[in-house]
Amino acid sequence: MPIINITSLDHPGVEVFSSLTEAQLRSGRYTDKEIFIAESPKVIHVALNAGYRATALLCERRHIDGDAAAIISRIGDEVPVYTGDRELLASLTGYTLTRGVLCAMERPALPTIADICHTAHRIAVIHGVVDTTNIGAIFRSAAALGIDAIALTTDSCDPLNRRSVRVSMGSVFLIPWTWIEGSVQQLNDYGFKTAAMALTDRSISIDDPRLPEVERLAIVLGTEGDGLPHTTIEDADYVVRIPMSHQVDSLNVAAASAVAFWELRKR
Repeated sequence: MPIINITSLDHPGVEVFSSLTEAQLRSGRYTDKEIFIAESPKVIHVALNAGYRATALLCERRHIDGDAAAIISRIGDEVPVYTGDRELLASLTGYTLTRGVLCAMERPALPTIADICHTAHRIAVIHGVVDTTNIGAIFRSAAALGIDAIALTTDSCDPLNRRSVRVSMGSVFLIPWTWIEGSVQQLNDYGFKTAAMALTDRSISIDDPRLPEVERLAIVLGTEGDGLPHTTIEDADYVVRIPMSHQVDSLNVAAASAVAFWELRKR
């Protein structure tokens, strides 16, 4: 394994962890592959278990024989391991590393909408959600609460954003996902009914007994501020609300997703 001690922020190869933006890593124009960054040993192990391939590792020197040792033994002799003092690495990345380990990994080819719908009974549709923390939390709830796949509109945040990956605790690696272009109602073509989470005059309660009996249901979640577009709500097969108390009108989208995934699971 090539362990490379760095003493300068200008060392070739470490730019994937420092100077390149998320968009540059994703584009593949500044590296030989499309890349994302996984942070912390636990999350990196989840990614490796799911078949993701490492391209480089960055860790504090003290973790070579500690928290990073098992990762180093798994990633192969061709993957460079960059290491240095805690203070240097903190200045390189802009913050103290979580458990002292970052891993650059190849982005996989995404499935199609048809692929993720093929055997699914419950799908989450993330529509225009741009907060990385919310994306990570939604993925974690989806993986834990029986959602089979996730589709995101193209104006949503990238699930493989570094913070999304960390907040999800690696759940973004456990559940199939892809981007969806055009109307959410195209899911009807794959046998799904759509349930838009929104407050309207025709909203039904999330505990309506008809909903869990729907064979194939897509749960559509809107933006943190404005919610779902009017046309998405109008075209939905069901409009669903979570009953509230104390004059609270809505929940954060990540919290609402957990309630919806549990209540609308297929019985």
